[in-house]
Amino acid sequence: MGKLTNFKRSIWVFHASGGSCNACDIEIVAVLTPRYDVERFGIKLVGSPRHADVLLVTGAIPRDFADKLRRVYEQMPDPKAVVVVGNCGTSGGVFYDSYNIAGPIDEIIPVDVYVPGCPPRPEAIIDGVVKAWLKIEKLEKELEGKKE
Repeated sequence: MGKLTNFKRSIWVFHASGGSCNACDIEIVAVLTPRYDVERFGIKLVGSPRHADVLLVTGAIPRDFADKLRRVYEQMPDPKAVVVVGNCGTSGGVFYDSYNIAGPIDEIIPVDVYVPGCPPRPEAIIDGVVKAWLKIEKLEKELEGKKE
């Protein structure tokens, strides 16, 4: 895993829950509790995609939610990253090949990091967000290089 080199600011995360069973959602909430307390590392959950750097997506995405997920992704400012949490979002999980599932999330929006598990442990979710943070730092450096 790469090393964080630039702590210019915190990373803000928006959570979008598709058709999950809430197991992954509960683990994301556990990441915020005093036991893990990710805010001390500068990882903050925000209520609007317009303020977010990272999009956390859970669950198999139903067909009627696919357009909404695309809209959420498009509302996020660049540079941005997407983290899929759990097996359902990665491959469809137990809902694979169901008639009402739009497919794995990477068929709807670009995905940067996968956090497998059913549900994944909070440490794995934190690791996934840090990997997304590294990607955003890399993109910011590329953007700064283009400006000069």
